[in-house]
Amino acid sequence: MKSAIRKFPIPSTKCLKVKQLIEPHFDPTWHFHPEFQLACVFQGTGTRYVGDDISQFDSDDMVLTGANLPHVWRSDDKYFENKGLSTKVIVTYFSPDFMGDIFLNKDEMAKIKQLLISADRGIEIVGNTKKRIRKIVQKMYHQEGFEEVLSLLNILHILSTSNDLRMINKQGYVNRVSDSDSSRMQLVHNYILNHYKAEIRLEEVAKLANMAPNSFSRYFKSRTNKSFTDFIAELRISMACKLLKTNNQSVIQIAYECGYKTPSNFNKKFKEITGTTPKMYRKNYLQIL
Repeated sequence: MKSAIRKFPIPSTKCLKVKQLIEPHFDPTWHFHPEFQLACVFQGTGTRYVGDDISQFDSDDMVLTGANLPHVWRSDDKYFENKGLSTKVIVTYFSPDFMGDIFLNKDEMAKIKQLLISADRGIEIVGNTKKRIRKIVQKMYHQEGFEEVLSLLNILHILSTSNDLRMINKQGYVNRVSDSDSSRMQLVHNYILNHYKAEIRLEEVAKLANMAPNSFSRYFKSRTNKSFTDFIAELRISMACKLLKTNNQSVIQIAYECGYKTPSNFNKKFKEITGTTPKMYRKNYLQIL
């Protein structure tokens, strides 16, 4: 089994590392690493997994993740089909101890310390704060040395005093994924993403993970904090939400597109997860525009 992936490890002589990635699609590898990460998307759409949350993301997505919090930004299928599309993201990695415990425990740093603790649940940045941070990140990519460090401290200060933050995972979320789970969970994620439009049988996925069905069910829930069936349902409804907002297909067409054989089952599950019906979800979205 692979160890936790460190895509761009921070050199031991530096406090942080800023990378701009322009690729046909985002890296689909489900992974985690000991560094904090601020991901600022500039191009690309798809499905974002952070901890036990499944959400759609657009070309202005911004998320702060804590140390060893599993995540992946999975591009939409069209980015894998060689249609001349591309993605762009600027990622800032920094170590949990880059400021040192003595400095971080001072009274003046209390809000930043709490921000970093909250990042263990994943934090989505929205509103005017996101706009401010995007400008700083773009500038920081071209900076070096102490200027780069000052920009990161400025970002952390802005985030620590902002109300434009949304906790991605629920209070009490605990990451139970270990290094040895990386390859197995990657196989499972890929299979589900590639087959969610069709029937997904527990026995098939368990076989892929080289486990008995009952053992796999327990294993999957212990790693994702939700049952296998709930995970698939949340993925399908997340995809349905995106389709309801981005095209003119009927609710019935979207239900079939997202793996539901009957509209009644789709409507029931959609309301159970979102609190509203597909028609009302689309109507409310169009009213906001």
